[in-house]
Amino acid sequence: MGYKVKIQRVDRGKTSSYYINFPAALAESCDIEKAEELEWQIEDRNTFVLKRVVKKGPVLKKKRVKLKENQ
Repeated sequence: MGYKVKIQRVDRGKTSSYYINFPAALAESCDIEKAEELEWQIEDRNTFVLKRVVKKGPVLKKKRVKLKENQ
């Protein structure tokens, strides 16, 4: 699944910045928190990967099922 976003350029005097809005639905589904650090990794000119700096564990815990021995 992909989300299309537009890059915004903001000029402030002699400097300019680029901004990308992160869709709320995506942020909520990935449990992204306010001020959480993310890091861009550039694979090539057309592929940018956004990764968490501190990995989070799984949302669901796996239950171990004990098998009963046949008597």
